[in-house]
Amino acid sequence: MPPKQTIPAKPADTFGTMKRIFSYMYGFKLHIILVAVCIVFSASAGIAGNYLLKPIIDNIEKSLTTGESHVSEFVGLLALMGGIYAMGALSTLFYQRLMLRVSTTTLMRIRTDLFEKMESLPIRFFDTHTHGELMSLYTNDTDAIREMLSNSVAQFISSAVTIVGVFAAMVIYSWQLTIIVLVMLFIIIKLIGAIGSRSGKGFKAQQQALGAVNGYIEEMIEGQKVVKVFCYEDNAGKAFDELNEKLCEASTRANTFANILMPIMNNLSYLHYALTAIAGGIMAVNGMGGMTVGTVVSYLQFTRSFSQPITQVSQQLNSVLAALAGAERIFRVIDETPEADEGYVTLVNAEVAPDGTITESEKRTGRWAWKHPHKADGTVTYTEVRGNVEFDNVVFGYEPNKTVLNGISLYAKPGQKIAFVGSTGAGKTTITNLINRFYDVPDGKIRYDGININKIKKADLRRSLSMVLQDTHLFTGTVMENIRYGKLDATDEEVYAAAKLANADYFIRHLEDGYNTMLTADGANLSQGQRQLLAIARAAVADPPVLILDEATSSIDTRTEALIEKGMDSLMEGRTVFVIAHRLSTVRNSQAIMVLENGKIIERGSHDDLIAQKGKYYQLYTGMFELS
Repeated sequence: MPPKQTIPAKPADTFGTMKRIFSYMYGFKLHIILVAVCIVFSASAGIAGNYLLKPIIDNIEKSLTTGESHVSEFVGLLALMGGIYAMGALSTLFYQRLMLRVSTTTLMRIRTDLFEKMESLPIRFFDTHTHGELMSLYTNDTDAIREMLSNSVAQFISSAVTIVGVFAAMVIYSWQLTIIVLVMLFIIIKLIGAIGSRSGKGFKAQQQALGAVNGYIEEMIEGQKVVKVFCYEDNAGKAFDELNEKLCEASTRANTFANILMPIMNNLSYLHYALTAIAGGIMAVNGMGGMTVGTVVSYLQFTRSFSQPITQVSQQLNSVLAALAGAERIFRVIDETPEADEGYVTLVNAEVAPDGTITESEKRTGRWAWKHPHKADGTVTYTEVRGNVEFDNVVFGYEPNKTVLNGISLYAKPGQKIAFVGSTGAGKTTITNLINRFYDVPDGKIRYDGININKIKKADLRRSLSMVLQDTHLFTGTVMENIRYGKLDATDEEVYAAAKLANADYFIRHLEDGYNTMLTADGANLSQGQRQLLAIARAAVADPPVLILDEATSSIDTRTEALIEKGMDSLMEGRTVFVIAHRLSTVRNSQAIMVLENGKIIERGSHDDLIAQKGKYYQLYTGMFELS
């Protein structure tokens, strides 16, 4: 198989990625406009409330110095301030609720596109990416985008409005004190730049380390039985400790810079506050620049309002960087080239007249045909699906310059049982993968009923085949639903018949809820043999012309295997069957046995023929019985 590859974590196109994320917000134009308006109103409410401090305090000072009562004016200003703050709070609540809906829907659309793209990707893609990496796209990376959309974007807009509005008010109140603000702003920007760059690198490393930990945990959970049977707990713990330590170090580096930013910013804001208070107090006492006590108090409040959004922006910067890095990983998968399919020959229901004429039928007839439109003259021909499979000098390798199959030629006629035997890595499973077009051959041809399989649409080709793999996979759902995966429109009676054919009916009916028993965790509540019986039933219900059995009975005892073979005889009748087996007793009745070695067929013939040749097959067969 090709070597595993990692999905890069470093964001390369900040603007393009952000633009693409926002493109998923289609249909929310009005929501976004309302959010922007509410954010501006909320930020403006805070500025206006601070602005009213000056007339309120000046009103109190005026009453104290003149002895005149200005209660009504004072109460009116307080009521106005309260009303402004209340409207600001309502605006904040409103835009947060709106933004929550926009962000969750956006993430739903991104996850949908990601999942649909993964469904269309070739098997080769999954060979080169670990499950942990891919799962991290749906969890860590989408969560980072959610954090950015729910909080960071709104915070940036709010902070920008606040900074601009507060700065304008500060200039109006006192340009002299604003000079102090500009000096402090220069220092703050320098600090944010220095700390933010280091923090951003740390968060990227943290995301990578987190993906590695998640992938390892998934492997260990899936392989718990293997871990326990080989007493691997200590080694697994040590390996996890190493990964966890790397994650801890990366998280420490990332959060060290992120966490020291707030204390530094707070201390600078206190220093700014103190300098402004001293300078403003001196100016108010000496009557410089029209400064009053109310102006000083209001200005001091503005200094708080000015430094706070800058601090918040600096904190949100890391969230944005993490979200953009995650989004680029997601979009990189979405932009992967889907599985190519240039086929134009399709599988249709067919009616075959006594004279052999084939016509297409809209109803299910139990017989199929290949509908072959010919581009040259525009005619359409129909070929009955029989299951003739031919390999013509096929050469294939998972990696360039490293072939697995070297000039394989073979044919299988309808009703024939073709077996492949040989050592691990000889190329047995690769042959069946090529029949399904999980991979395309660079050299040679594979024909199905005389048609080059590259001309057949992949979905139609695969509908004409059924596979039973050694590694059985069951889905969350009932036993009935799992068998019905082979034929989604199968009736209950067809499911029962398929289960009986696979000799699964007996144990199914003895389950707690029979065919309605729920299966979870890949059928963990069943034995390995029972899981494989369900996989065989799933293949049987599809009723295909070609059947591929890849170690299909490896986890079944010999008694059950004998019963299954009797049931499979009727399933195999009139069908082409490819069998991969290490247990040579299962292939004795095959019409042709292919012995593979280093990607080549070194022997072929029936069981008796190969025994008579006393070659590789004879050695394997006699060795097996000596071991038994």
